Amino acid sequence: MSESKLILGAIAGDIIGSPYEFNNIKSVDFELFSPESYFTDDSVLTIATMYAIMRQKSYTQVYHDFGVYYYEKDYGKGFRGWLLAKNPKPYNSYGNGSAMRVSPVGWYGNTLDAALAEARKSAEVTHNHPEGIKGAQAVAAAVYMARMGKTKDEIKRYIADTFQYNLDRKIDDIRPDYTFDGSCQGSVPEAIIAFLESADFESAIRLAVSIGGDSDTIACIAGGIAEAFYQTIPEYIVEKVTAILSEESDDLLEIVEEFSAKS
Repeated sequence: MSESKLILGAIAGDIIGSPYEFNNIKSVDFELFSPESYFTDDSVLTIATMYAIMRQKSYTQVYHDFGVYYYEKDYGKGFRGWLLAKNPKPYNSYGNGSAMRVSPVGWYGNTLDAALAEARKSAEVTHNHPEGIKGAQAVAAAVYMARMGKTKDEIKRYIADTFQYNLDRKIDDIRPDYTFDGSCQGSVPEAIIAFLESADFESAIRLAVSIGGDSDTIACIAGGIAEAFYQTIPEYIVEKVTAILSEESDDLLEIVEEFSAKS
């Protein structure tokens, strides 16, 4: 966990990746924070997952409430339509929205099976396509195994065997031809590979952003796993991320603080 004991890995990845989502950098050499750094729907729904877990409320209700309250964030077309529906129903999505919001599940589960079951619950209220569920479960499993002290080889082997993701590629090979892919199957494996190649939390985020494509979401996923594995986030990142969160909403930071204290 971070030095300040806040679970912020996914949120940090989202904020650091946010300026590069539509302006891909394709390099690990970039400024971590800029005036264009902000938290997106990835952070909002990650924190919504924390809230749903703590309050034992339905994911449908909590995602809808948070999504409507922060409606100006960059939600995908399918999720925005879901927010506007009078009676929101799953829409068979395999987008990476299910994976970017799920990292708190990996901190919550007492067993791997429990984490997988909870990840399914969090995904299927919107992303009930098999690939949408699989993406969420893969990320939750990686976070859970990382926080339980499993090695990178153990995590890689489990994810590859269970979810049939190709994790034998290298970031340097992926980067040149990688373009925007908002699907779970086209971004979750890449985010996990960024974590597997990393040396510490910051390098995981830099590798994730450098792939290009959906930079904030890939970094959000990689950051959630990397934090659980390395058990620390540099304090300068924690300070900047908490400042950006609190600039817009003290409520979101308070939820993170409460969830972190209970995890």
